[in-house]
Amino acid sequence: MPRSAHTRLIVLRHAKSAWPEGVPDHERPLAGRGRRDAPAAGRWLRDARCVPDLVICSTSRRTRETWELVAAELGASPTVDFEQRVHEATASALLDVVRAVPVRRRTVLLIGHQPGVQDLVLSLAGEGDDQALARVRGKFPTSGIAVLLFPGPWSRLGPGTAALTAFAVPRA
Repeated sequence: MPRSAHTRLIVLRHAKSAWPEGVPDHERPLAGRGRRDAPAAGRWLRDARCVPDLVICSTSRRTRETWELVAAELGASPTVDFEQRVHEATASALLDVVRAVPVRRRTVLLIGHQPGVQDLVLSLAGEGDDQALARVRGKFPTSGIAVLLFPGPWSRLGPGTAALTAFAVPRA
């Protein structure tokens, strides 16, 4: 399949969050560093021409805040789906969410949490950039971005079927 026919999954771990006392996990906000790093992630996506046409974002406060700051840097207005199933999801649950993406969507940005995002990327990456894969295996830090290409449709995405083409950790 020609490169242009590929679908692209971009996996973003939310930016650095705060741990305020008495605040439930789902409602934790971004920390100062997270508020600085999330726009850098948006600029990286824009400059790398990884602008999504669909965003699937966890419903947690820190992922929603990450998306707002990323979106301000993209220069585009993709469709956004705030998805409860992404919060605290395993790689398998995340894969189920992505497999349900309509075929017309070519570039999807998934904004989620550890360890699910790292496990998903490692499961899907059957080939690609060895250096990027080694970095993902070592650590998937906050604001980390993994880019995977897959010769779609989304419903056929599975372990070892995608190529990891980039891994970046943009910082302010």
